[in-house]
This record gives sequence, C-alpha cells and structure tokens, in this order.
Amino acid sequence: MTLFSYRGPDRRGGLVYDLSDDLRLAIDVALATDRPLLLRGDPGSGKSSVAAYYAEQASLRYFEHVVTSRTQATDLLWTFDSVRRLADAQARGGCKPDPEYVRAGVLWSAFAPASALTTGRSATSLSHSEMSGESNELHVAEEGSSGAVVLIDEIDKADPDVPNSLLVPLGSQKFTVAETGAEIDREATAGPILVIITTNGERQLPEAFLRRCVTYTLPGPTYESLVRIAELHLPAEEITLDHATLSLVRELARVLITVRERGASGRERLPSTAEYLDALRACIKLGVTPQHPDWQLVQNLTMVKTAQQKGLTNASGDLGR
Repeated sequence: MTLFSYRGPDRRGGLVYDLSDDLRLAIDVALATDRPLLLRGDPGSGKSSVAAYYAEQASLRYFEHVVTSRTQATDLLWTFDSVRRLADAQARGGCKPDPEYVRAGVLWSAFAPASALTTGRSATSLSHSEMSGESNELHVAEEGSSGAVVLIDEIDKADPDVPNSLLVPLGSQKFTVAETGAEIDREATAGPILVIITTNGERQLPEAFLRRCVTYTLPGPTYESLVRIAELHLPAEEITLDHATLSLVRELARVLITVRERGASGRERLPSTAEYLDALRACIKLGVTPQHPDWQLVQNLTMVKTAQQKGLTNASGDLGR
C-alpha cells in the first residue's frame, strides 16, 4: 500500500518522515492504552504527516478527515444524505431504505470496516486518484488489511462542542446512527487502531477531552533536524544530494534557525520546517545560491514573512552571505 503522491506542496503521502524516538514512544503509548494521540505543534511542524507515514510503515488502513468550522462530531462517524433522499422521494421511483443514504465516516470505517462496507455510500476503498478535490475526507485502504490509522486534522477549527461530543465514541468505540437506529461497535477483526488528532493551539480544548488523550508536543526545528529532514525529502523528490545541494541544505538550515532565534522574543509566528523545505525547493529549482542576487528575497518570500515587518529583514541581510 503506497500512499505517496507528488501532487501539491503539502505532501502527506507517508513515504518519508523524521520520526523521533519520543514521538514513536507516544504512538506506542496511544496504541497500548487505546487512546487517541493528540499532537500539538506549530503550523508547518509536520503534525499532519505523522499519521500517513505510520500507516505506510505499519501497513495499516488509512483514513483522514480535515476539520473545518462547519464540522460536526457526527461527520466523523457517519453522514446522512437527506438531499438525495428528498430528490428520490420526489422522483417516480420513490425513496430507498434509509440505510442507503448513510455514508460511513472515518471513525466508523476504522472501528467497524465490515459494517461500513454495507452502508449505502461507503468510501473505504477510495484512492488518491479517485478523490474529489472538494472532499475533506480521504480513505485509503488495502483489501484484506487489518488495523487502521485515523487522522482528525486541526480539531481546534471545530466548534467547541465537537471535542466533547466525540468523548463517548472515542472512548467506547461504538455509537448509534440516529437516522437508522443501527448500533455500530468496534469489530473484533478491526485490528489495532491509532487515532491521531492534531491541534495548532488556536483554541483551548476541553479538559475532559484532554484527559482522554495521550498528548505530545512536536518540538521546534533544530539545525540538525532540518538537515536530516531535507536529506529524507529530497531523494524522495528525485533530487540528487550532491555537494552543492548539501551545502544549500545546511546554509538554509542555518538561516532559518537564525531567523527563529532573532524573532523568538516577538509575538509573530516563527518560520517552520515546512517553510524551510519551501525555500530549499525554490532555491534548487531556480538555481539560487547564497551568491545569487535573489538569495535574500527568496528567504523573505518563504521563511522570514511576518518577521520582515519588524525590521528583521534588514537585520538578517547578511544571514546567508
């Protein structure tokens, strides 16, 4: 099962990830306790990529739901297509049985895969190439595979009631579909299930929700971690790690750490690992080196950003020189 795709800059295909020993232990603890793993960290720190990587490495089914301000807790369990039901009711053929209008959500598909496949609109076998660009759910599964990883991304974007409404389904791993009365319970053959929930810390999560999670905060980048991450990502993108590329990897890592250190006392968001990779890709593809006249401008466009508004651009004008 290969989840990796080169489409788009925010790749979370599962091919590469710099998984630290501490984060691996956090995953093991979440699996051992059967609790969700709540990942905290700055935007761009790699929270959303962990789930796909672990699913790929462990050969587990993978499910993803990106939370928005409109997300309801039931969306993660099931959705009921009332619009299609109304259209059918107005058509000559009439309505189908209510279960035909139910679609299994990511948690249902993980907890009870056999049951999910019997719903009217199961999406447990969709691949990347089959996904609609308008959907905020991703289901990648391999026939006959057991166990699952579920990513619930950016939980703090949802209404405050959503985490509280998920307490019972996540804790008991069962729920009832309101429209049909069907009781969904974790199946004995479901295998190990790892639920990863990410938060940027934009909203305080309920204490009752935090109590029921294993929590881990991704640390900020270091020079060593940036170099290591680049050495993982670039070969996966078919970029050769020659002497010139490695020199660029190290120089941009030094620049990002310096910018972060100079901006640490301010309130603006500090540049992240993702922005480092953006700067690196831009420099490689455009042929920009520390001697190039656009060297500083590329840094400003990709890494410095808000920091330049407080004069850090001028202060860091010789960062890469």
